[in-house]
Amino acid sequence: MISLKYGNTNTFYITGTTGGLLIDTDYAGTLRALYRSLKQNGLRLKDISYVMATHYHPDHMGLVSELMRQDVRLLLIDAQKEYVHFADQIFSRDKLPYQTIDTASATVISCLESREFLARMGIYGEIIRTPSHSADSVSVVLDDGDCFAGDLERMEYLEAYDGSASLKSDWECILSFHPKRVFFAHGPTESMI
Repeated sequence: MISLKYGNTNTFYITGTTGGLLIDTDYAGTLRALYRSLKQNGLRLKDISYVMATHYHPDHMGLVSELMRQDVRLLLIDAQKEYVHFADQIFSRDKLPYQTIDTASATVISCLESREFLARMGIYGEIIRTPSHSADSVSVVLDDGDCFAGDLERMEYLEAYDGSASLKSDWECILSFHPKRVFFAHGPTESMI
């Protein structure tokens, strides 16, 4: 796993034996910064087979359409499909260099299919629903103990959320995979379990 920090959102690259997965991107307009970060980490754009967003807020998917135009495929969880265009109006209002995502060319799978799909790339783990942050939020849990949780509130904040049933349920699901490290999209990148 390689952490790519080139803007406000932590982006993660997972190397598989037959392809690589980029988890989250930053805001629209940060493509050159992504290129620099890839180069600094010994990666090339062609190393990225798929890009996925943990959810479709503007700071997590702003480069998806640009990457798709450069032959990076979008991995889209079926439960996220209706949220893909959530940020279109925001990018239009802010006059940022953004083209809407073409979902017709995305690879759409369910969370139940994710283990088999990732295994074909040589990545062992699965994608799970963690909707306490937003209805389209997912996390990636790997068999090696790494978990990529996007904007999920940290476990230590459960009490501050007054025992939110949804947040508690998300953490119970993640913990059932026995993660060793959880990586977040904002703030300190990593939290040990």
